[in-house]
Amino acid sequence: MTRDALPPLHLLLALVVVAVWGTNFVVIKWGLADFPPLTFAALRFTFAVLPAIFFLKRPKVSWWNLAAYGVLIGVGQFGVLYIAMTNMISPGLASLVVQVQAFFTIGFAMLMAGERVKPFQLVALGLAASGLGWLMIHTNAEVTPLGLGLVVFAALAWAGGNTAARAAGSVNMLSYVVWASVFSAPPLFVLALLFEGWPAVSQSIVQADAGAWAAVLWQSVGNTIFGYTCWAWLLARHPAATIAPLSLLVPVFGMGASAILLHEPLTHWKLTAAVLVLGGLAINTLWPRIAHRRAAAV
Repeated sequence: MTRDALPPLHLLLALVVVAVWGTNFVVIKWGLADFPPLTFAALRFTFAVLPAIFFLKRPKVSWWNLAAYGVLIGVGQFGVLYIAMTNMISPGLASLVVQVQAFFTIGFAMLMAGERVKPFQLVALGLAASGLGWLMIHTNAEVTPLGLGLVVFAALAWAGGNTAARAAGSVNMLSYVVWASVFSAPPLFVLALLFEGWPAVSQSIVQADAGAWAAVLWQSVGNTIFGYTCWAWLLARHPAATIAPLSLLVPVFGMGASAILLHEPLTHWKLTAAVLVLGGLAINTLWPRIAHRRAAAV
């Protein structure tokens, strides 16, 4: 495990990933206009598997680990998130609430891996959490209690997936994400047939236009293969308490994209919360570098 300070290229990679994830909430909303939520999620992971799986060897991890990651991320995170985003929570607020996964991830790391959270990380998380709390207490008709609960559950599942990825160790993370997605698509299709029905599933697939399929492919390639491969790769090389808070930038991109592309109101209290979140992120990311330079100068 490397020191807490992220190398510049690792930090840049993490920022690209969270930018993709943040703006993706708008793409999800577009896709949900054409596909039922569970069908949309099932298609996302189907194209994450095909055709990539024919060109990638199975990573040297247990089937149980692959299944855990696939089910947690596929069904627990995205299946539930898509349901919530149909009409129970706006894209901008969904991009915010799901970030409680950072706290779940650190908690799992403390319980299962014995990682210790350093004082500056507690300060950073506290500041960022205050930003999230500020947004939550100012929510209105844009979010329902059920929608909020579903997104929190999705965040818990995401944290569980992070923990499974870290347990896999230093493996080829592209292969890991693709092979784990084998365990995402089938249960999602089964759930889609049970809760959405064959007519809705088949009709949405047949009638989907090029824009709808572009949304599916963006989910598969941009978010699942690129995003989660890179995120899992980072988690395998750095403490969870260093990587997880970086995802707090997702709502900044998410709310910004939602405001620009979907005309979701971007009020002063949302901007205040964004400043708090960015402040926490800055402390978590920059403090180790400052401390390291000070120690080297002594």
